[in-house]
Amino acid sequence: MTASHPHAIRTVLIVGSGTMGRGIASVTAIRGFETLLFDADPSSLGAAHELIGASWDKAVSRQKLSADDVRAARQRLHCLSRLADGASADAAIEAVPESLELKRSIFTELDSICAESALLASNTSSLSISKIASATRRPARVIGLHFFNPVAVKTLVEIVAGAETSAETAARARTFVEALGKEPISVRDSPGFATSRLGVALGLEAARMLEEGVASAADIDRAMEAGYGHAMGPLKTSDLVGLDVRLSIANSLAEELSEERFRPPEILRRLVSEGKTGRKAGEGFYRWDGDTPAPAGRKPGKG
Repeated sequence: MTASHPHAIRTVLIVGSGTMGRGIASVTAIRGFETLLFDADPSSLGAAHELIGASWDKAVSRQKLSADDVRAARQRLHCLSRLADGASADAAIEAVPESLELKRSIFTELDSICAESALLASNTSSLSISKIASATRRPARVIGLHFFNPVAVKTLVEIVAGAETSAETAARARTFVEALGKEPISVRDSPGFATSRLGVALGLEAARMLEEGVASAADIDRAMEAGYGHAMGPLKTSDLVGLDVRLSIANSLAEELSEERFRPPEILRRLVSEGKTGRKAGEGFYRWDGDTPAPAGRKPGKG
């Protein structure tokens, strides 16, 4: 951080305490930023605070973090019962579900409470930053910061500039991302950006292969892991992201780019309709015991 700069980011407001919100909050607090975490659901907020603390304790036990770092981070993490209490933030990061209407409503509210100089960012993985920014009076200060799950482990952050995002905002965002120890890439505001568009395309084709009986989920994943050097195969990755999230993005890309290329396969629709949304639900393409996947007992071609 460059504390002498008039637009330095010192305090970060994160809106949404789900998987991504609490992951971002955990990292910002550890990396020295005053972190304000808000969620409209008090029970979700309380659970997020406990989960963040537990993740830090686990990191200490594995010698990934020091006890002193965690003690300091705990002092920097503050849960808010009212969004208005985050008005002092130098940057706000929205991390709520992938609904354009919901995100636009949050940005309208952030625009009304945050200082004019505050950077407003969305963690959306596929929705238009320009459309989100148009809900504010400051589209030049709105940008996409697409983090990846798990935030503590994944180093990549997509910086997505909307049609009116200023060069200064993009530069501030890059400085902030680098201060978090992350690697930024710059992407134009296009459906699915770079990572979601490529990741969804691979995940959908893997699901079709499973549906058609080409191979088992484990063997499809192993083909990409051992054959192409992917750290995790596309079906495991889909489970980790959340099959409901993948379905939502696929539907959006099918509508905006090409129905033929991004039409979700029936197996994905069915799993989501059954509540089998991946690791967070305990089952998706795999059965999950914590972080450990096991075959879901689904034979190739049987869905």
